[in-house]
Amino acid sequence: MKISLNWLKQYIDLNEISTKEIVDKLTMSGLEVEDVVDENELYKNLIVAEVRSVAKHPNANKLTVCEVYDGKETLQVICGAPNVAADQKVVFAPIGTIIPNGNFQIKKAKIRGVESNGMICAEDELLLSDDHSGIMVLDSDLKPGKPITEALNLNDVIFEIAVTPNRPDALSHVGVARDLSALFNRDLNLPEINLKESKVKAENIASVEVSDFVNCPRYSATVVMNVQIKESPEWLKNLLTKIGLRPINNIVDVTNFILHELGQPLHAFDLDLLEGKKIIVKSTEQENEFVTLDSKERKLPPNTLMICDAKREVAIAGIMGGENSEINPSTKNILIESAYFNPSSIRKTSKALQLSTDSSYRFERGTDPSITKYAAERAAQLIAELSGGEVADGILDVYPKVIERKEITLRYQRVTKILGYEISKEKIHQILSRLGLALKDIDENSLLVSVPTFRPDLEREIDLIEEIARINGYDNIPVVPKINITLEKKTDQQKFEDDVRIIISSLGFFEMINNPLESEWEARLTGNPIFLANPQSAEMSCLRTSLFAGGLNSVKRNLNYGIRNMMLFEVGNVFQKKSDSTINTFDDISEKQNLILILSGNEEEKSWYNEEKNFDFYSLKGFVNSFIQKISLDNQLTDSYYSSENEIYSYHFTKNFKNQLVGKGGKVKKDVLSKFDINQDVFVFEFDLSALKQITPDVKKYIEPLKFPKIIRDFAFVFDKSVQYLDVKNFILEKASSLLKSVELFDIFERESLGSDKKSMAFTLEYYDESRTLTEDEVDKDFNYLITEISKKFNAKLRG
Repeated sequence: MKISLNWLKQYIDLNEISTKEIVDKLTMSGLEVEDVVDENELYKNLIVAEVRSVAKHPNANKLTVCEVYDGKETLQVICGAPNVAADQKVVFAPIGTIIPNGNFQIKKAKIRGVESNGMICAEDELLLSDDHSGIMVLDSDLKPGKPITEALNLNDVIFEIAVTPNRPDALSHVGVARDLSALFNRDLNLPEINLKESKVKAENIASVEVSDFVNCPRYSATVVMNVQIKESPEWLKNLLTKIGLRPINNIVDVTNFILHELGQPLHAFDLDLLEGKKIIVKSTEQENEFVTLDSKERKLPPNTLMICDAKREVAIAGIMGGENSEINPSTKNILIESAYFNPSSIRKTSKALQLSTDSSYRFERGTDPSITKYAAERAAQLIAELSGGEVADGILDVYPKVIERKEITLRYQRVTKILGYEISKEKIHQILSRLGLALKDIDENSLLVSVPTFRPDLEREIDLIEEIARINGYDNIPVVPKINITLEKKTDQQKFEDDVRIIISSLGFFEMINNPLESEWEARLTGNPIFLANPQSAEMSCLRTSLFAGGLNSVKRNLNYGIRNMMLFEVGNVFQKKSDSTINTFDDISEKQNLILILSGNEEEKSWYNEEKNFDFYSLKGFVNSFIQKISLDNQLTDSYYSSENEIYSYHFTKNFKNQLVGKGGKVKKDVLSKFDINQDVFVFEFDLSALKQITPDVKKYIEPLKFPKIIRDFAFVFDKSVQYLDVKNFILEKASSLLKSVELFDIFERESLGSDKKSMAFTLEYYDESRTLTEDEVDKDFNYLITEISKKFNAKLRG
């Protein structure tokens, strides 16, 4: 937003205050000044000059050799403009001048062999307009040598201010002046209204009706009769031009002036073009089309707030007027709209139409409902003065439910506690009063503050304290001495969680964090759902019973983004009912911490030295065992393997400590994956970390490397499907001699050729002795004995 310093000075005395000080104070108070344009610096050395004579350039058809008098001497200047002529007063840039547009310096030069000692400027070169059709011709009464900063009134300073969305009150010159009034403790002077009204009553020549008070709580209007549409005076055009607006005519320019003066958007209708001389504010019921002032036909969605006359729409409320009621050269009577619209309504319409204007920018952030009447009368007064019109007696003001001022109690001790230093009561009163807040019920400990409607952001005591802090200056907050902070030591549980995360991350897994709430069907996959009393949605209606569903949702999201290879883990709390009965207290719920590992996609990518390899059941088993080993529980947990299907795994295995289950996982069934829209294999293992933490690891002892060779034997049997791997392993260890040190399952599969109720399991047996070398005979004796015993015990058949 652009703010003119000269314009600001109409409302506050800023004499003897430097531009730098204004910039610093505004920025430190929250109105950040992003750019400053000082016209006295921008147009430095540019002066009025007189063209004494012109002659054709001897070596160029489109160039002219001019004799230019700068008030002291006559200089030869080459000019390429087609409109240059003798006796003109022009803007002249002597040698050494910096041209505003392009920021280049004028030097003595030879152009096509002829010397040139300066430059005659066009409007675009001075950043005064986009016109480059010719040089800028000045008033003939101006004296050569006069600085153009004086001749053209280019002595302003323009601030570019970034206004945050919570400060709609600062979107005007008066709003910024109000902050400066508080910052420098100077009076704010608002323009006085001195209307000379005619005997004609406004209510007799126009009427206003509002049918949607939710989106239009207040609508004010004045009527000005017998206006003459013409060009605005120089002072008004100059102010608008300085902030980047293009002057149009005296009526439209006044509405733009009021918008940037007070922050209240206005719209002027040609009253004679309004059917029935009536304004009706209502929302559309269905989609329709409307032609706006920019001659574009726009599709209006249903429930768009519109300004209508007795028969048709004439403006999109708060955004842009229509062609059918715009001010034109023959306009005689006008109606000035000054309303307060619901910010959310304007924001929604502006977004739907992809149309943002100066008016909508302010309305959707929140204007002041209390200023509509004042703004309308201020505009009527200026229009009457500039157009020769008459202001109708009275104002049309529809305001059925007044928006009241908020009242907030401010405690002095609270100010001191929050800011960390004491500000005197007098200073607090001064700051709040200068900001336009009314002080009531003042006592020794507190005061009651009445907040004006132009500050919708001030709702609580802490908001008032922030206002005091920013106006008094954040740089006045005292420096706090350095404090030595001793960090609290981590608990054993926190250390255990950190160790788990470090171990899993070192294995190549990436951590995910999922919502502890899930849908009912997801919760039922792994447990008995615990329902929330007031869920936000069906997708978050239950506490999670496992990390399983959240993990599969993460797999789904990754697949949607084209990431097919995943190694994911999560550490989080899960919840279960302690019984099937109704939950009455938190004691009926158990909470524990779990760890889930998820593998999906390729374990190894295809390359010139390697074949592609997918993650499989044994990949999962390997990572699980690596994790168990790294937390020193590798020799304390036992495995159980299951090939029969359960609810979520097609085959799986468990980790157990004595008779306690501490982890379970395997290959997820395809019909479960299809519920999550996952079209590739996923392998999952979930630990009960709460249970794992309770296991005390065995003390690790150094074992001397084996000095004698091992003997390895393999065999495979066909078993009934009901036979469990752990039962076979325990039987082998029980029947074998002390020479057998290890039994491991290395293959398990089912095939139709084996029989529908059969499965094959293959084992590796490891023999050795720490004190001698074993013979083949003694190993074969034990090995063959085990074959016989397994065949008898399990009715198994040795595979060849």
